[in-house]
Amino acid sequence: ARFEERGVIFGPAKASNAGGVAVSGMEMAQNAQRVSWDAETVDRELQAVMTRIHGECHAAAVEYGFGGNLKAGANIAGFKRVADALRDQGAV
Repeated sequence: ARFEERGVIFGPAKASNAGGVAVSGMEMAQNAQRVSWDAETVDRELQAVMTRIHGECHAAAVEYGFGGNLKAGANIAGFKRVADALRDQGAV
């Protein structure tokens, strides 16, 4: 709460940790395809993933009245992803 009170923008842990998860997924894809990406390709792909995550967190925060609060946006965006997946699979 102190960061928010002082207007400090920070990356929520769940969004930040997504970068490691994304790179692990890239490694699995490379292994399955028996290819190897150079560092520039991995970095480019990771930049795209993290940019998308930031955009989704920010958009969710704004849509639900939390301004630029990325922590709230990450929680909302994550919940929406799970809820959408459950709906798409007929679980709800």
